[in-house]
Amino acid sequence: MDLKEKILAFMREEAYRPLEAEDLAAGLELKAAELKDFWPLLAELEAEAAIIKTRYGKYGVPERMNLVVGRFEASRKGFGFVIPDIPEEPDVYIAADASMNAMHNDRVVARVHHRTVGMGKTREGEVIRIVRRANTKIVGTFESGRHFGFVIPDDPRLGQDIFIPQNEINGARDGYKVVAEITRWPEKKRSAEGKIAEVLGNPNDPGIQILAIIRNHNLPAEFPPEVEREVQKIPAAVGEEDIKGRRDLRDLTIVTIDAEDAKDLDDAVHVERLKGGRYLLGVHIADVSHYVREGSVLDNEAKLRGTSVYLADRVLPMLPHQLSNGICSLNPHTDRLTISAQMEINDKGQVVRYEIFPSVIHVKRRLSYNIVRRILAENDEKLRQEYAALVPHLEEMERLCRILRERRMRRGAIDFDFPELKVKLDDNGKPVEIVKRVRSIAESIIEEFMLVANETVAEHMYKLGVPFVFRVHEEPEPEKMERLDSLLHNFGQGLKQVDEVPPMVLQKVLSRIAGRPEERIISTVMLRSLKQARYEAENLGHYGLAAEFYTHFTSPIRRYPDLIVHRTLRETFKKGGMSAKRRERLAAMLPEIALHSSQRERAAAEAERETVDLKKVEYMAQFLGEEFDGIISGVTAFGMFVELENGVEGLVHVSGMDDDYYQYIEEQYLLLGERTKKVFRLGDPVRVLLTKVNAAERSIDFKLISGGIPARGVLKNLPERGAKRPAKGKPKGKQAAIARDKPPKQKNAGAKPKRAKKRNY
Repeated sequence: MDLKEKILAFMREEAYRPLEAEDLAAGLELKAAELKDFWPLLAELEAEAAIIKTRYGKYGVPERMNLVVGRFEASRKGFGFVIPDIPEEPDVYIAADASMNAMHNDRVVARVHHRTVGMGKTREGEVIRIVRRANTKIVGTFESGRHFGFVIPDDPRLGQDIFIPQNEINGARDGYKVVAEITRWPEKKRSAEGKIAEVLGNPNDPGIQILAIIRNHNLPAEFPPEVEREVQKIPAAVGEEDIKGRRDLRDLTIVTIDAEDAKDLDDAVHVERLKGGRYLLGVHIADVSHYVREGSVLDNEAKLRGTSVYLADRVLPMLPHQLSNGICSLNPHTDRLTISAQMEINDKGQVVRYEIFPSVIHVKRRLSYNIVRRILAENDEKLRQEYAALVPHLEEMERLCRILRERRMRRGAIDFDFPELKVKLDDNGKPVEIVKRVRSIAESIIEEFMLVANETVAEHMYKLGVPFVFRVHEEPEPEKMERLDSLLHNFGQGLKQVDEVPPMVLQKVLSRIAGRPEERIISTVMLRSLKQARYEAENLGHYGLAAEFYTHFTSPIRRYPDLIVHRTLRETFKKGGMSAKRRERLAAMLPEIALHSSQRERAAAEAERETVDLKKVEYMAQFLGEEFDGIISGVTAFGMFVELENGVEGLVHVSGMDDDYYQYIEEQYLLLGERTKKVFRLGDPVRVLLTKVNAAERSIDFKLISGGIPARGVLKNLPERGAKRPAKGKPKGKQAAIARDKPPKQKNAGAKPKRAKKRNY
């Protein structure tokens, strides 16, 4: 335990009251050498709000002082939440006038005033200190005046315009996308002030909107020169020296199975049928850690990026193309360095023996999901003849895939099957088609093989007891399960209990509703009721997969945590294993790496979603004035979201539903007509007219043409006409938005929206 951890542990566990610095040092019984480091460390801890200095000069830890330290997550309406550093703690609701001018993503200290006792666990408070500002640069649209200008942020959660003095406009033109650098933070009755740091261009020019999204999420588009220089020193081919100490698997029939347009091939597989009905599964993952060494310029850049980002029109790779598409990619007919997990699996899907080791492989063929699907699912005779030598291997893979999936289902894994949308673009970046990619047996084979490899590696490292990065997914909050249970009762389903719900219970619900009209609504709400998966230096299990141990081992080319997993694994291969000093250093490093990787993952996912939304809006512009069939994908007080067959989603605003006054029945996810008693529920079919598209706001507006069903027989205890529903109070912490992950631009006509989270396993 280093001195910083020693200070925190003492203050959390032994100090029964706030202490002056001298008393704290005495209580720690510090040695002379430690005393020298004590004072700067104390100042550092106080600066980052890990400890709090009172007005009387005494030090305490925030959790014992009715204070919460965390990230401020603002809403479009001005209020926000403090998301605590300690994941187990509930969020703190911050009213608009209690934010101390904190901006979205700022690190803050909040004092808790009120706590709702019971299942909701809601807390309310006020921001009393801004520890660190997050938005030094803001992307937005420039509006010019005669003697000054403003930048209107693209992210509405930032809440306020940025004032730009005349001498800081730097050539920006009215209506252009720009990047503003903050020079003065907002204060009471005074807006933030800044200067134009970069002019991105006319938002109507090709690529400018996506460039704005890239800048808004702080995604590095180019690699620094020092990284490029370091990459040039890496060989383009595997040499004999590289192979020493590795198991030679080049004679095995190893293949890759990926999307047709994939270029960074992380994983390759092979399957053999053993005597007694067992299978030998080999999952071979690119050994990126051989080329990207800890502490190098290349490693620091990969850590900063955290992940590759797959935008609608481009890829921002975590590693330069010479590595991601070259020497690290498991391209066919070439030798490649790998870390292999070979698992012996019985007919029940259990891994009975395994080995994890460094290896060298030679991929025999590159296969696509499309080819494998046509061979296995469609029995395409022409392809079966062309790949005759591989067909028996693929059939063994299919059998093993089904065995592994059945094992996961038996233990209770929750398996959502939402189609993935891909927007096809022409050479100029114009969207020409929206394609739904549905999971076939080909995708399932790779998914199941990667899952079992990730579990095996996680359990292996956990049992070794070395510091490690796990992929964790915690149990859902009882409040979310209570809301889900309320919805389920409308369809004759139920959870029996709402606290500590086993994943098997949710899986059984999905099985019972499969193929029924309510499948969509229940699956959607259930997904939004689960917590968000993240990286953690502590093993907390994976709820959605019903797995006791889980990590990310299979994609080190595009995910930094996987690279860390490989690096840690390689150290365990050494004779004598990992030294105590190294364990201590890793234990100190990994929590920060896990947190940063989770943050970059979320930023990448949001940017990817925004670029796809942008291209969907651009695609739909050609259909203005046309009618479409769709289903209700979200219901809120201000209207309902409708999803078309091609996956495009738009808003039917309640103000446009002018045949009646509609009440929002939150518990049942529906709108109810006061006079007509017509009901619009999540999952119901409707017909709509496309009336408006807005590329800048990435929004689509529909007008309702037909739909809705009579309330009788659907609802019990109908509200009387004109009756007001009881107030719901303040938004609950960590409560997902009913409508969709990202709240819309339009104003809310009723209840306050809840904070949304994207769900990601």
